[in-house]
Amino acid sequence: MPLESEQRPWGSFDVLLDSNECKVKRITVNPQQQLSYQYHEKRSEAWTIVQGKAVVTIANYEMNYKAGDTVIIPMGTHHRVQNNNDEDLVIIEVQTGTYFGEDDIVRLEDDYERELSGD
Repeated sequence: MPLESEQRPWGSFDVLLDSNECKVKRITVNPQQQLSYQYHEKRSEAWTIVQGKAVVTIANYEMNYKAGDTVIIPMGTHHRVQNNNDEDLVIIEVQTGTYFGEDDIVRLEDDYERELSGD
C-alpha cells in the first residue's frame, strides 16, 4: 500500500518510500497531459518509464522514452514530462538530495493555472 496518494490536474502519484536518503513515487500521467516545466533546488530525480511513452524535456531539449528507459534529472535542471498518447504513462521516480517536500518545485510554465515561482 502507498504511504500517501495525491491527485493532480495531470494525473496522480503514490509515495512508495519516504526516508532520509530518498523518496520513491509511482507517477501516473493521464493521456494528453503534462507536468509543469519546473526544477528542484534540493533534489535530483531519476525517472524509469514502466508503462507507455514519454516526451521528456530537459533544459529545453526534448527526447522520447519508452518502457524500460531511465532519465536522470540533476538538481537545478529545468524539466518536464508529457504524455502525448491515449494510454496512461507510468513512471517510477527516485528522488535523492537533502529535502523531498512538494514545496521544492519551482514552476516555470504550467498548463493548469497554478502559481509560477521561477525565473
